Amino acid sequence: MNRRNFLLNGAAGIAVVAGGVSLLRMGRPDPARAAATETFEVTKTDAEWKAQLTPEQYDVLRHEGTEYPGSSPLLEEHRKGVFACAGCDLPVYSSDKKFESGTGWPSFWQEIPKAVGERKDTTLGMVRTEVHCRRCGGHLGHVFNDGPPPTGLRHCINGVALTFKPATA
Repeated sequence: MNRRNFLLNGAAGIAVVAGGVSLLRMGRPDPARAAATETFEVTKTDAEWKAQLTPEQYDVLRHEGTEYPGSSPLLEEHRKGVFACAGCDLPVYSSDKKFESGTGWPSFWQEIPKAVGERKDTTLGMVRTEVHCRRCGGHLGHVFNDGPPPTGLRHCINGVALTFKPATA
């Protein structure tokens, strides 16, 4: 391959990737519109959320972003304890409901009762169930019907949206 072909092919590849990322971002739901129909116990201004959260947490929790698969240290978290919302510290998942899904995101087969809310998500040309913290409305991830027994559900959760609190002996 000569330099000209390499540059042309490289530029085409970059354009394809950039176009794909743009389409994904265009397909994001409008969290302000979705949250406008719900009220939450913990409410903050956009500036307050930005000051409290890391840029990655802010993108996921407040703008329904998605972390890169395999990037969360919580994938390898196997101690007993509780996973809480990174936005308001509400316990949302117990470690005894976590399983290895192989998807690249922390996965759980059941939430802590009354910890999450759900809404229909029709972005990206598909219908999914979005889950968010019921106390602050922070986006956690999505639920799919391909999980293990007893529920058959897979809560595919952004690790950056969670904190882990180990159980005390």
